[in-house]
Amino acid sequence: MGSRRITFTIAANPPPRLDKALSRDVPDEASLSRTRLARLIADGAVQVDGAVVTDAKARVAEDAQIDITVQEADETHIAPEPIPLEIVHEDADLIVVNKPAGMVVHPAPGSPSGTLVNALLHHFGGDLSGVGGVKRPGIVHRIDKDTSGLLVVAKSDAAHHGLAEQFAAHTVERVYNALCFGVPDASDPRLRGIRGASFEPGNVLRLTTQLARHKTDRQRQAVLFQGGRHAVTRARTVDRFGAPPCVARLDCWLETGRTHQIRVHMAHAGHGLIGDPTYGGKRKLPQKALNPQALAAVAAFPRQALHAATLGFAHPVSGENLRFDAPMPADMADLIAKLRLPADGA
Repeated sequence: MGSRRITFTIAANPPPRLDKALSRDVPDEASLSRTRLARLIADGAVQVDGAVVTDAKARVAEDAQIDITVQEADETHIAPEPIPLEIVHEDADLIVVNKPAGMVVHPAPGSPSGTLVNALLHHFGGDLSGVGGVKRPGIVHRIDKDTSGLLVVAKSDAAHHGLAEQFAAHTVERVYNALCFGVPDASDPRLRGIRGASFEPGNVLRLTTQLARHKTDRQRQAVLFQGGRHAVTRARTVDRFGAPPCVARLDCWLETGRTHQIRVHMAHAGHGLIGDPTYGGKRKLPQKALNPQALAAVAAFPRQALHAATLGFAHPVSGENLRFDAPMPADMADLIAKLRLPADGA
């Protein structure tokens, strides 16, 4: 297996830790993330003034000479699988796909095959520079198995590092389409009384909480106000269905991107998503408010009615601003069509 050598000098006023100093001063063209640098240090691939240093917390002085040996990417253990993909955009650095509902993003013990990563490895056919020292796609964000919509995946360390920075800085535009029970509205006193809920101009519901794994149910996330991770979701009602209205179509924006964030936040607000099996996607609706076909369709909807519709970011290599839209999937579009039927069944 081949390797490449990266040599550079530590600049003035270095950070107190070796890993941070390397992250600051390593040439951009090396395309090494801080996580990758930490692994290289631990593996003995970093020399400081000719001596191998394996402690990421070691101090390093100004003008120190750094030599890093980077091995060529290994082959991944994940098997390529010929699974069809809807590719929205692809270039040398990244790929944007429209994931169908029902597909897991990354292999895990419960789903070792049939995932987006298996499909991408087959699509790339070995033409992949690798991420983190392994020839694999760089997953910088995920959407749930039963959520459809847009994902960007890195094809190189440079793209992975640049995209990860944008997600960490919350500069990526992500808009989701959702169908929920009830109609979020600033005039609702119940909603205004929910902790963490507020309204911004334009009748935009803002939900600000902490999120963490549920103490007793490991498949769920829980809303907290101490501990956990900061999470902010915004939602605006773009359509309402029923007479009186009892279902809403929402546009939801993610400021942060936590596991199940929109689903758990909307459930916390009392507006759980239709079909959500984890956060209460079954609810009795007023029988006379909707057409019988609509009532049946809502009750039978088999997944959370959530679709990642818009994805915008700066290209991590060229800097070009990119923005992509994925149309509403057929199952949600069909549900909306039934929700529009006259309530009297005519």
